Amino acid sequence: MKEPVFTGTCSAIITPFDEHGAVNYDVFGRLIDEHIERGLDAICVCGTTGESATLSIREHIAVVEFCVKRVNHRVKVIAGAGSNDTSAAVYLNQHAQDSGADAALHVTPYYNKASQTGLIKHYEHIADRSEIPIIMYNVPSRTGVSFTSETYRVLSQHPMINGVKEASGNFSLLAHTRAICGEDFYIWSGNDDQVVPMMSLGAKGVISVAANIAPEAMVQMSHLCLEGRFHEASALQLKYMDFIDALFLEVNPIPIKAAMNLAGYQVGSLRLPLCDMSPAPLETLRKSMKAIGLLD
Repeated sequence: MKEPVFTGTCSAIITPFDEHGAVNYDVFGRLIDEHIERGLDAICVCGTTGESATLSIREHIAVVEFCVKRVNHRVKVIAGAGSNDTSAAVYLNQHAQDSGADAALHVTPYYNKASQTGLIKHYEHIADRSEIPIIMYNVPSRTGVSFTSETYRVLSQHPMINGVKEASGNFSLLAHTRAICGEDFYIWSGNDDQVVPMMSLGAKGVISVAANIAPEAMVQMSHLCLEGRFHEASALQLKYMDFIDALFLEVNPIPIKAAMNLAGYQVGSLRLPLCDMSPAPLETLRKSMKAIGLLD
């Protein structure tokens, strides 16, 4: 039987930039150390929140290698390796594997929008060439395509496919998937506002944006669920709802970078076509952070 890559909370870590727009490795290293010191169970590097879409291939590989080396086996590292070009995804997966990452995260192919048969062929092709576990990533709001539960069932049978980061918000899909895929196909929430309900249906944790700045809360929330203490976890989920909603007033990772800069982390700006947060939603974000003690 497969073991889950991690249980609990994994941070979808941001990529900090300096004033010239280059990766700021000094800040990045400090963020990695703080994430671990504050109890996170895993780190996902070069995902959506890490602005992988605007990192060059050379930067992407270097950021993954830096993260793996800095973590040094203290927690699990999941390296983003997804692409809408299957051969490119294999290439990034190989580099994640060579760097020492514990698993690779592969988003569904975007823009060219594969059929369900294409999704199966894509993921099987990558997994056949991987020596590290694969976590699939379902986020149809960004990619325009979603898995079906039957596609999950087929892919769950591959020994190198560990499970999926589910960010579709489709609880019917989640329930049907849990019903037909067996116990060693693992699901993680990809939405911070749905951690508790997803874990009540058997998800093993969350790959979290909010964990960049509120790691203790997200860790506690997921661990309470793992212990079956859903009433307490629900109270925590509700306490942080306004803040979590504010983190998605504009497209991720615009608000989380704004929040971290407000809190003094000096993570820099974003790369175009992403840009700074608009004044009105920024003020809403600021108020939500003050309400839960993230700002004085």
